[in-house]
Amino acid sequence: MTLALGCIADDYTGASDLANTLTKAGLRTVQTIGVPGDLDLPEVDAVVVALKSRSIEASKAVTLSRSADQWLRARGADHVLFKICSTFDSTDAGNIGPVTDALQADSKDPIVLVTPAFPETGRTVYQGNLFVGSVPLNESPLKDHPLNPMHDANLVRILARQSRNKTGLVDIATVSKGADAVRAKLKQLAESGVRAAVVDAVFDPDLETIGRAAIDHRLSVGASGIGLGLARGLVTTGRVRASAPNASSLGAPVGGPAVCLAGSCSQATLAQIVAAEQVMPVLRLDPDAVIADKGFIGKTLGWAAERLGGGAILIASSSAPDKVTAVQARHGRDVAGHAIEQAFAALAVGLVERGVRRLIVAGGETSGAVVDRLGIPAFLVGPEIAAGVPVLRTAGMKGREMVLALKSGNFGGPTFFSDALKLVQ
Repeated sequence: MTLALGCIADDYTGASDLANTLTKAGLRTVQTIGVPGDLDLPEVDAVVVALKSRSIEASKAVTLSRSADQWLRARGADHVLFKICSTFDSTDAGNIGPVTDALQADSKDPIVLVTPAFPETGRTVYQGNLFVGSVPLNESPLKDHPLNPMHDANLVRILARQSRNKTGLVDIATVSKGADAVRAKLKQLAESGVRAAVVDAVFDPDLETIGRAAIDHRLSVGASGIGLGLARGLVTTGRVRASAPNASSLGAPVGGPAVCLAGSCSQATLAQIVAAEQVMPVLRLDPDAVIADKGFIGKTLGWAAERLGGGAILIASSSAPDKVTAVQARHGRDVAGHAIEQAFAALAVGLVERGVRRLIVAGGETSGAVVDRLGIPAFLVGPEIAAGVPVLRTAGMKGREMVLALKSGNFGGPTFFSDALKLVQ
């Protein structure tokens, strides 16, 4: 297998988002969970290695990411994208800066393009500042992420605080002049000692310009938007022959009961849970009980078992930001977050043991915990449910196939859960 594009994603929902973007752009794509071992993968153009490294200790994130990079390079990937969140989720201790530094050193790339812009989803970068819709990131509701709160919109400043290297900017005026102008600016910055350049992008065509310039390099860093630019660059230069997404490639429906699990506390997910209450049974979990009550798993599985025969159900721990802060104050941020993630992982195992083969999971950390506990090695990418959220069918689990959707907390419209259930079959 010789890859046209290798990708390393720092969480599972982000990996699904990127795999979905690449598939729509015509690249045959597989998403793996962790660095594959002896997994037999089909012939593809791109592999997205999904890690759960966004919120772990920076040194561990570096080790995992370098391992994934080595695996991808060994299979012919000349360009590797380190896929991060479109809200640049990271504290000043990392992990975007340290991982970028390490991958750049390994690749020997003189300068790395960095942009989380994805105008289709309302994420734009102007003069180095990240906007969510019409407001800077630090003024948007997304600033209150429970693990990686973001209170600065200036990406040049943020990356400089995390990185050992000098950070610069390729502004929108340069991007608007085309890929050659971006290349010239990158060369100028590199000669002045800059090793990472934040690149502005305000409109979708900006991503194509960035992609054409980035593909000349060994490494890039960004959200799915730059993945789209890279994919289009590979197709237009003839390095990849585009193939139309084919829903039938996922195989026959798995059928059976379906369960939605929501651990995200984003405003989007909170609204989606309210909408779901109108059409399905919803169990709202008390976070304190999840953390402290040892009998919680059995009670929750009992509630689910009574209802699985009647249609889809939803189990949610999602709470408003003030309630999340209060729970973290009582138990500690890391303790609370880990306990809730592992509770959902245990619930997923119990549900699968009861015959559930269709799961819809909201929240990046929740999705990572669930997929890890279920031991899923890889996914085939299917139709898109909402922007950035595809249907996923397990690969490498013969006789135990499942169909899932893994949703970043902020993605999807108010009726996301109902929409997903129509396609997760």
